[in-house]
Amino acid sequence: MVHIALIGEAKVFKKYFTLSEARQQLTLVKTIVDDILMRGQMMKQLIAAHSGKDIPIAARRIFEEIETLIVELERMGCYYKDWQFEYGLVDFPAIVDGQNVLLCWRSDESDINWYHSIDDGYQNRKPLPVEWLIS
Repeated sequence: MVHIALIGEAKVFKKYFTLSEARQQLTLVKTIVDDILMRGQMMKQLIAAHSGKDIPIAARRIFEEIETLIVELERMGCYYKDWQFEYGLVDFPAIVDGQNVLLCWRSDESDINWYHSIDDGYQNRKPLPVEWLIS
């Protein structure tokens, strides 16, 4: 599902966002992520209630709904990253200082203010350059 091409060692995305473009998508992204988080929590509760048994059909259906929502994000060009369904992490491919990076947003944040390299994860995210925040 993820639209990434590998050229040599480099990862190339089909879409790159400017900060402004990512921010324009954020209202819709927030709505989709809220739906993912709600369904993810429901799915986790169903699975926990049936521990040691087969995964309930209802949980499988919820997972299919989550997959549909994730595909919707990917069609927009961004990527959902929180498989524990706790924080709703989303990455937007971008170029910062000439490097392919991921603008990083978390559902409890009001704006996109962070990024990390493609190889680093959320734990290594950095504040966006000041000149980006002013524009």
